Amino acid sequence: MTEGNFVDYVKLFVSSGNGGKGSIHLHREKYITKGGPDGGDGGRGGHVILRGNKQLWTLYTFKFKKHFSAGHGGDGSKNRSSGAQGEDIYIDVPMGTVVRNTETNALLFEITEDNQEVIIQEGGLGGRGNWHFKSSTRQTPRYAQPGIEGKTFQITLELKVLADVGLVGFPNAGKSTLLAALTSAKPKIADYEFTTLKPNLGIVEYRNFQSFVMADIPGIIEGAAEGKGLGHYFLRHIERNSILLFVIPADTKNLKKEFDILQKELVKYNPELLDKQFMIVLSKGDLLDDELKEEYTREMKTLFKKTPHLIISSATQYHLMELKDALWKLLNA
Repeated sequence: MTEGNFVDYVKLFVSSGNGGKGSIHLHREKYITKGGPDGGDGGRGGHVILRGNKQLWTLYTFKFKKHFSAGHGGDGSKNRSSGAQGEDIYIDVPMGTVVRNTETNALLFEITEDNQEVIIQEGGLGGRGNWHFKSSTRQTPRYAQPGIEGKTFQITLELKVLADVGLVGFPNAGKSTLLAALTSAKPKIADYEFTTLKPNLGIVEYRNFQSFVMADIPGIIEGAAEGKGLGHYFLRHIERNSILLFVIPADTKNLKKEFDILQKELVKYNPELLDKQFMIVLSKGDLLDDELKEEYTREMKTLFKKTPHLIISSATQYHLMELKDALWKLLNA
């Protein structure tokens, strides 16, 4: 998905370097006319290495550069001198990047730590020089190995957003408004579904200069696990969040049904998502009078029992501090 400068899916071509050729050389110096073979080995080709970088949050730079090639190894030379190694090329990616083989769609690895380095494509080995092939019966071999060629293949990078709290809910449930109220993020907010087409991240400032990261995930609809409504693009961002915050609007027709649909879609996509801690909030609390708030409070207590739940309003800041307290408690449980 691409919107603005947030990119979370790209395809790249990576090429490792060729190995250098082994040298064919016979030793010659003053007074030594037949010194024997002394051709050195070729240098190895450069590797293509992916490296995690916590300063990055998008794959945006790869919109403009999609081909990466490492340096070639140098050829061997006389006096058994080996060729120079090809220069490795480093590709910096955000933490949370999943790497796949584009042709087979097989998962290769994931980058989850800062400065984590993984060789995606090894450089070709350098060829051996002719001094390796001398023997009692072949004292002046006039051949050497060529270097092994590097390889080129296509990889797919998918970014899964890393955050402490992920907002989960139907389109137009008030997730972006909540993120804007709790953080300095400025997500696009409008009164129509799928206003948010990319994850938005914000830092929630808490007491005593502490903070945590909150992610606004684009809205989920029924059938999202099968890809409906771009579900596959959105759901993968939920996997890396420590806590899920289910956001259900106060004008919903059926509180329990909406929560069950959201849970069902998450389980269909990845059953392990149910192992995460979660909390439920009823947003747009400013639409309710005191009597309705009491009625919803009783209903939520009956439906969700020990699961943390709260009625909030982003517009009036109602219960937002209590929400921060509850989330901080879950994060540090």
